[in-house]
Amino acid sequence: MSLRCGIVGLPNVGKSTLFNALTNSSIPAENYPFCTIEPHLGIVQLPDPRLEQLKTVYNPLKVTPSFVEFADIAGLVKGASNGEGLGNQFLGQIRQTAAILHVVRCFDDENINHVNSNVDPVRDIEIVETELLLADIQTLEKQQLKIKKTNKINDLDEKLALSMLEELINHCSNGMKANDFKIDKELIPFKKSLFLLTDKPILYVANIDEPCVINKTKNKHLSSLENYLSSNYPLVTLCFSLEEEIAQLENEEKSLYLSEYNLRDTGLNKVIQSSFNLLGLQTFFTCGEKEVRSWTIKKGVLAPKAAGEIHTDFERGFIKAEVFHYNELIKYGKEKALREAGLIRQEGKNYIVKDGDCIFFKFNV
Repeated sequence: MSLRCGIVGLPNVGKSTLFNALTNSSIPAENYPFCTIEPHLGIVQLPDPRLEQLKTVYNPLKVTPSFVEFADIAGLVKGASNGEGLGNQFLGQIRQTAAILHVVRCFDDENINHVNSNVDPVRDIEIVETELLLADIQTLEKQQLKIKKTNKINDLDEKLALSMLEELINHCSNGMKANDFKIDKELIPFKKSLFLLTDKPILYVANIDEPCVINKTKNKHLSSLENYLSSNYPLVTLCFSLEEEIAQLENEEKSLYLSEYNLRDTGLNKVIQSSFNLLGLQTFFTCGEKEVRSWTIKKGVLAPKAAGEIHTDFERGFIKAEVFHYNELIKYGKEKALREAGLIRQEGKNYIVKDGDCIFFKFNV
């Protein structure tokens, strides 16, 4: 499964507008439901100011950033788990993602239709998540039936698996997400193999109107959403239409635009960085005169596995890694100064790579 974030929500809440802004593309974002049928895919550069600093230090011929992949998935409606509104097709597309960006409309505008006639972010979230839960219950019940018929399930004890499935069905039937369900460590791989929709990490993205941005205020819809989510789930707030305009500007014009709205950065950068974190990713760097490059790995990865992101031979023939941290390099200014200070470490196969590590791998095949 790819490390892809799926943009989901009810029809006509701004998903395609957000996708356009993120990817600077121009897919339709019309004022009617089901404008998006097939998922649109986009690769978006991860904003990382550290690359500019590394460029200053090494003056390389090339700088290569990390990227995040997004999919614009058509809107879900009530009854999607039973096939309403091409629901089965769209639920299948969500299943192919590693994380969910749930877009919620938080503004009134009589010129923009709402599939349920009026704006209510809490109700809208519950409609979408109910459909995801119902789809998960169907998946769990099918798996339950499959085990009972075949009387076997890989190397896992059959009774243990059936017991977990029964408990998880009850859990989801009570309106709770699969990712809130606590299980024994040995059952985690089995649960992951089910690809449950509500087991995916989720980021809520509130689509607000321009007056909220200009006046730095919250309307009743945003306040209602924040109270509902509390601090249990991450939330990013931005005006999609404004961000789409900003995304199409050149850098100089963009700076002027941000200054006019008294903004330090675009809301899109928050969405991209939050999505990267949601996927459990981090970056390390390889640095030299030819290229400064950011590499994407999962958090907790050991040095040989990180080396394998560069080339499989690096992992297969891993000997050791020379490591120093980005912060130390910026403090001392040059690699030579780090070496003289004894801050370039030799790390072995059990070293857990940290975000911001600068690494030179030694290998032999």
